Amino acid sequence: MSRGEQEMKDLLRSLTMAAGAPGAEDEVRTLIRENIEGVGEISYDNLGSILCEKEGTATAPRVLVDGHMDEVGFMVQSITKEGLVNFVPLGGWWAHVLLSQRVDIITADGKVPGVIGSTPPHFLSGKKREQLLKLEDMYIDIGVTTDEAAAGLGVRIGDTIVPHAEFSELGDPDILSAKAFDNRVGIGLMIEALLEFSSREHPNTIIGVGAAQEEIGCRGAVTASEKASPDVGIVLEGTPADDLPGFSEPQAILGKGPQIRFYDPTAISNRRLAELVAQVAEDADIEIQLAVRRSGGTDAKSIHTHRGGVPTVVIGVPARYIHSHVSLINWQDYLNTGRLVRELIARLDSATVANLTDFS
Repeated sequence: MSRGEQEMKDLLRSLTMAAGAPGAEDEVRTLIRENIEGVGEISYDNLGSILCEKEGTATAPRVLVDGHMDEVGFMVQSITKEGLVNFVPLGGWWAHVLLSQRVDIITADGKVPGVIGSTPPHFLSGKKREQLLKLEDMYIDIGVTTDEAAAGLGVRIGDTIVPHAEFSELGDPDILSAKAFDNRVGIGLMIEALLEFSSREHPNTIIGVGAAQEEIGCRGAVTASEKASPDVGIVLEGTPADDLPGFSEPQAILGKGPQIRFYDPTAISNRRLAELVAQVAEDADIEIQLAVRRSGGTDAKSIHTHRGGVPTVVIGVPARYIHSHVSLINWQDYLNTGRLVRELIARLDSATVANLTDFS
């Protein structure tokens, strides 16, 4: 199936606009299902991850292509008598990026808009103005003055909350702005791979996975791997860009292509597989970036230790300002990452995958 760039961009737009806090990925899961219907056998794990299995010219090796559905968000913890919403974080948030930002509370009756607030600086002492506010000192103002009015809008304890942001092109039309590029880029590329191989030959069985609850501990990747029983894993991510002031040796620069991650504290990529990705990129004339990370983690944490071990690699689209309301990617990086992933899948036959773990 040949898809145009506008179709791909429209899909990515839809994915970023969907609400999908950890444990409440329903809108994202629905979009995945709608786009891959008929490509392969669709199933789910009991945490809500979605799997699509597409057999090629061979039943093995089983190639898991993972992207996580969830985005960093929040959950309603309580509602004050004045109708203000207290919340807890779902995933890693830095308090600096939150004040005065818009959010959507996902209720059973629909989305309720709100604004993150705190005591205005005018009422703070000079010393307190200089301190970083804690998340527990913030609240969400939904424009009501009583807890009864908040309940009347459908807001309940346990409702999830996501950032509110638009999808747009900046001055350079290749620079895209949206929430949740971490990790809707991975979901979009997983879908694009399944769509291409719906009509292209491949020497393996592909299991596309939209994993749940990555941002709170890579949990869906555990249960999805149990169902998928992979022989090899490809983890697709929106990886944090470091082409910013203060970085002397950036390893994730917008416009410089896909990133291959060798290491982070949660997983070491299979070296032979990482080298194969680099060779595929060279053969396809795709510029790549190599990374060793001191912090962070991905679903590779759960996949590479599944059962007896799964050779796994992390391939990322660099994204500035992830874990905030607005992040930026380069559209050409997205396209080239997709092309690299599809060419890699086409190379993963039984002999190639067996060599990844031949330690004799």
